[in-house]
Amino acid sequence: MTRPDLTVMGGGIFGLSCAWEVARRGAKVRVIEAAHLGAGASGGIVGALSPHVPENWNDKKAFQLESLLMAEGFWGGVHAAGGLPTGYGRVGRLQPLADARAVDLAHARAAEAAVLWQGHAMWRVRASTGDPWEPHSPTGLLIEDTLSARLHPRMAVAALAAAIRAKAGEVIDHAGFSTPDDQPPGPVIWATGVPGLEALTAEFARPVGAGVKGQAILLAHDAAMAPQIFVDGLHIIPHADGTVAIGSTSETTWDAPCAVDAKVEALHARAIAACPVLAGAAILDRWAGLRPRAKSRAPLLGAWPGRAGHFVANGGFKIGFGMAPKVAQVMADLVLDGRDTIPPDFGFAALF
Repeated sequence: MTRPDLTVMGGGIFGLSCAWEVARRGAKVRVIEAAHLGAGASGGIVGALSPHVPENWNDKKAFQLESLLMAEGFWGGVHAAGGLPTGYGRVGRLQPLADARAVDLAHARAAEAAVLWQGHAMWRVRASTGDPWEPHSPTGLLIEDTLSARLHPRMAVAALAAAIRAKAGEVIDHAGFSTPDDQPPGPVIWATGVPGLEALTAEFARPVGAGVKGQAILLAHDAAMAPQIFVDGLHIIPHADGTVAIGSTSETTWDAPCAVDAKVEALHARAIAACPVLAGAAILDRWAGLRPRAKSRAPLLGAWPGRAGHFVANGGFKIGFGMAPKVAQVMADLVLDGRDTIPPDFGFAALF
């Protein structure tokens, strides 16, 4: 490739999604990954694309809604271009309701969703049917939403790389760690996850973000078209390949960032308690890694202060895959066209 129109540093979900979007628009793009594609949190196994609750509306929730509604077309385009499956499916989600207060709150949120989601998806309270996949609900009632979706993170990363290459983009991995001082002049998007947040923290001498450890487990259970289950912070995600992912922990202290321990077994036990049909399913994989969380808890997007031509897309934390289609769109608008449509809360100003 001759000199690219854009270099993307980082082969995780934000970096690859931004690269795909600019390649789709006809720009020449080069992705450079220090280790292997999906080396950080993007190489996990969960893949829950789920909305925040429909209340106390703000820019972050509106951005996420747009992204989730874009997802089917975005991931369909990736699959069509590169030929690899992503595991995407808008399968919805079930949540049990513990008591009368939770039921009242769920009904109030259903009314909010009817307005805020503008008919694109539904949030409702319904009775349990006794289906083996449904989680146990003390009230006999469940929240059902039709906005939630799933994809397989590892499939999605591979599919994005294939789609970028199909558009004549370059994807280079095992390149070693780079810093902004190593790069030639010209537009560069830095989507380097936890190391990127640590580098920004060092440069600005104030907290920008950090890693939060997560652990997850993968079971052999075929529920490919069943909805997600969400119980007390636990995600149970049926994948299209006949597996079920369970995750995840959120740990701010740890001994080893990529080591699994007893916490992942606790996830397994909680999942079986919530959904007994999973009892006896073989364990296929366990995963642990660091997820990049910006100080603001929103994605960190925009121009890198003091470095002309350099941009940042980082801080996906737990919602990176769900936010990726919209993140890619606004970053491409900014870098290629000079149009800044990024919510103020997602920028550096919100941190400083």
